[in-house]
Amino acid sequence: MHSVTTSLIAFTAAASLLTMTPGLDTALVLRTAATEGPQRAALAGVGIVIGCFCWAGAVAMGLGALLAASQLGYTVLRFVGAAYLVWLGYQMLRHPRRAVRMGASDSGGLRAAFAKGVLTNLLNPKVGIFYVSFLPQFVPEGAPVARYILLLGAIHAGLGLLWFVCLITATHPLARFLSRPAVVQTMDRVTGGLFLLFGVGLALESRRSIN
Repeated sequence: MHSVTTSLIAFTAAASLLTMTPGLDTALVLRTAATEGPQRAALAGVGIVIGCFCWAGAVAMGLGALLAASQLGYTVLRFVGAAYLVWLGYQMLRHPRRAVRMGASDSGGLRAAFAKGVLTNLLNPKVGIFYVSFLPQFVPEGAPVARYILLLGAIHAGLGLLWFVCLITATHPLARFLSRPAVVQTMDRVTGGLFLLFGVGLALESRRSIN
């Protein structure tokens, strides 16, 4: 990159495309917005971006590079993350709900939504490895690496929040349809299936595909 401006423009464009690519985070926020209401979906989204920013911080401090170099550390975190995703997916498939809690505000439910967002990213070493390989490409020559990576992480987090706001807003006009018992049950099963697939894929993934 020839300048900070060029770097930031290129990163924002690339990160925007990556943010809008359908994946685990989008599925979690959509399902939460559709079946539990916008407040919990927003907290899940905040949890997701905080998890991502924590990985950016780890990369800035060199921990991400350490994880990339440590076979044992990567494997342990990979299996813990896979187990968590499989457990979430199993719960949704085994016990899909037929009723929603739109507008519910109990603190336990709100904390659970936030924690689920954080953990789906913190327990996924692919996020850390991705940041290790992706963020440094956009650091201009001569820039303070750690601070610049934190800046890029903050930009990615901001783009994620904006995208989640769009997703949550889009579900509002469909709230009555999405609150139907059959739809709620289907949403839980579809999301549970996605979580299972991501979890199994993470567990079976070869380290060679990351390096």
